[in-house]
Amino acid sequence: SSTMSFSEAEVQSARGAWEKLYVDAEDNGTTVLVRMFTEHPDTKSYFTHFKGMDSAEEMKQSDQVRGHGKKVFTAINDMVQHLDNSEAFLGIVNPLGKKHATQLKIDPKNFRIICDIILQLMEEKFGGDCKASFEKVTNEICTHLNNVYKEEGW
Repeated sequence: SSTMSFSEAEVQSARGAWEKLYVDAEDNGTTVLVRMFTEHPDTKSYFTHFKGMDSAEEMKQSDQVRGHGKKVFTAINDMVQHLDNSEAFLGIVNPLGKKHATQLKIDPKNFRIICDIILQLMEEKFGGDCKASFEKVTNEICTHLNNVYKEEGW
């Protein structure tokens, strides 16, 4: 469905949880990507310039990895700012999903992987409550991205 059901309290606690991670958007975004590439090496195949990088250390230093990590966090941040406005939220999610489905041809399961790593990082850094208050957001993001993929014939 295209309507989201976040209570005002859920929106506030999700934003509070996200804010803690977003303060260091580039570093935390980089950590998330490096974990994804290390734990799911097949995901590297989508990024031609990351292919030759095997060590996590090397990836952490890469401007391209850092740049994309920051880009991912910026996109999520835009979504988090619009949890109480489904039209605006979908205005961010839909073009993003479309681009990844049609131009970049990224397998949609990778969005779930990234979201799970973000939740894992939240829990490590700030505890289970922090993670719990953001889980619904990641589910919402993944659900809507998957919907876009279905519309694009995946």
